[in-house]
Amino acid sequence: MPTEPTLADRLVSLLDHLGLSRAHWATQMPGDLTDFAERNGDRIASLVFAVPVRLDPGPFTKLADRILVVTGDAGVSVAPSERAVARLAGSRLHKLAGYETTGWSDVAKERTAELAEAIHTHLARCDVPASMPADAIRTGASRIGSHAGISYRIDGRGPALILMPFFLAPSQWDPVVPELARDFTVIRIGGAHIGGIAILEDRAARPSYKSMFRSLLHTMRLPNDAHVLDVGCGSGALSRIAATHLGAEGHVDAIDLNAFMLSEARDLARSAGLGDRITFTEGSAEAIPFPDATFDGAYSVTVLEECNADRAIAELKRVVKPGGAIGVIVRAIDMPQWWSLDVPASIATRANEAPQSVGHGGVADKSLYTRLLKAGLVDLVPFPALVTLDNPGSTVWRYREDHLLALLDRAELQAWERAREVARASGALFQSHAMHCAVARKP
Repeated sequence: MPTEPTLADRLVSLLDHLGLSRAHWATQMPGDLTDFAERNGDRIASLVFAVPVRLDPGPFTKLADRILVVTGDAGVSVAPSERAVARLAGSRLHKLAGYETTGWSDVAKERTAELAEAIHTHLARCDVPASMPADAIRTGASRIGSHAGISYRIDGRGPALILMPFFLAPSQWDPVVPELARDFTVIRIGGAHIGGIAILEDRAARPSYKSMFRSLLHTMRLPNDAHVLDVGCGSGALSRIAATHLGAEGHVDAIDLNAFMLSEARDLARSAGLGDRITFTEGSAEAIPFPDATFDGAYSVTVLEECNADRAIAELKRVVKPGGAIGVIVRAIDMPQWWSLDVPASIATRANEAPQSVGHGGVADKSLYTRLLKAGLVDLVPFPALVTLDNPGSTVWRYREDHLLALLDRAELQAWERAREVARASGALFQSHAMHCAVARKP
């Protein structure tokens, strides 16, 4: 049986397809480039990390003098960015004054000019080798296409600059592309194997995560022909599970603020043969674009951390019919996470603290349950759950572990890696984290 190509394999194949021996690269998610950087560092002319919230600098040490890290001066990106630059000798840090970063920062829209200028300045400092000609793409290559499971769109002329997807930023790189395309061949890439789409798809495929979500659906007691709303659908992974859970007469409407995610979600639903049973629409959890009492049930999974939770709950209640069920799952940052590694207490203390990622007005703690009741919902069924990850090669594992690795010094990293290999060899390597889950009904 053929081995599934890694993301690094796909990126190499894409470069070869486009006739590129090297390129400049920019991403919010360093984990997407970890394996590629370690195996193909000579194909990275320069590297920009744009408001990264998880950044393990170890794999990028040999590229340090070619790295720029862009962050705000407050928020979740600051600490990992500062620690990484301190460990990457020769790298540069650019802080956006007066800018607070989150995991869903729309930095290309909110700081367009300054981000473009920082990237231009950094790339100008990096030597452009003869292998990066002024017209980077080989003659005859399509400017919109797909190769090796990676979609791409090409704008401008000049040395190649590959923009990898942000995780949750609604505008992605789009606002800054016209400025960058004046001097570079800008190549925006996407697809199910990269960025936030890959993480959300991988997460939904984990048995414990799938079980948690199916428990939510069962607790909602939806009829087979139900009309259901998915608020903040992302890649549509859970929309597809919900559509399969319902009977053939059931239908899922799915909304998200992120047009990039919605486009990928539509493609994935069509590929799964569910394109006619799920309708994807751009929309906000705080202003759901449907009339009152439209749906038999509605759910939202790991979205109310990132918006005004009380407003979103009120909107969920508004669009559900009387007697209809509302299901909500959020991360539990008020509960510890667990790693099955035997490490010193000084490391375990940091490893067991859940990443404290929640926006202003968001909810990621036990107050979820009282918020639902205060909104006038009834018949509350709370069921906190544990999600277990056991594949250290997966994108969602790397995303969670990178948060911790950035906190450790060199000696602690070595201790962690030794303990991880011992746990892997024993067959008992896993990580678990808690989620707050609840179902309630509209009176």
